[in-house]
Amino acid sequence: MIKGVAVVTGAGSGIGRAAALALAEDGWRVALAGRRAEPLEETARLVGDEERALAVPTDVTDPDSVAALFDTVADRWSRVDLLFNNAGVGAFALPVDELPYEQWRRAVDTNLNGSFLCAQAAFRQMKRQDPPGGRIINNGSISAHVPRPHSAPYTATKHAVTGLTKALALDGRAHGIAVGQIDVGNAATEMTERMAAGVLQADGRTAAEPVMDVADVARTVVHMASLPLAANIPFVTVMATAMPYLGRG
Repeated sequence: MIKGVAVVTGAGSGIGRAAALALAEDGWRVALAGRRAEPLEETARLVGDEERALAVPTDVTDPDSVAALFDTVADRWSRVDLLFNNAGVGAFALPVDELPYEQWRRAVDTNLNGSFLCAQAAFRQMKRQDPPGGRIINNGSISAHVPRPHSAPYTATKHAVTGLTKALALDGRAHGIAVGQIDVGNAATEMTERMAAGVLQADGRTAAEPVMDVADVARTVVHMASLPLAANIPFVTVMATAMPYLGRG
């Protein structure tokens, strides 16, 4: 049984790939978006059913590329029931006065502008399809609550994503569009491999941090996606139990 059509950005690796595979296993058709075609094709192969997976190379910072993504999905499957707004980048861990502007701009363009552009395109499709409505899940971060040292671009954009989530949730009510956010702490992916070697802490120490299985994040996304549109999880935090988040400072 097909549960619906999901668009997953950043689907070529990490949380995006894990979520796409979990959604496919749960009965969703999945459109896989990301900058590089080869990793997307690999995710599609892992889904194992070409009728259920569609790889669409996409630059989420480019409005035309995002529009083409959603047009392609609508042409293939006629609707979009779920957007997992997952694509994101970090920046060099540098003191703010040493950070190149290009790093700030790259984080803003991907994490904030990309999330907005994809949500905007999803809104347009979800409002016009029959029946209308759908769900958007934004990938925030524990950095949407508290910063790490030397993380101004990433932290600022993730705080902004929280504001975007709240505004979209309000605007979506009239159209049957539910919007929520998942804030993740230290899922084991390529991005968190450095955790084992040590991460700068707020007190100036460098310490290794625990991670959790990325499958636990994927299961949470599937749970959020499985709710009827009359119910919503506005915010959920999923983190490695022993990571230094609670009590950070």
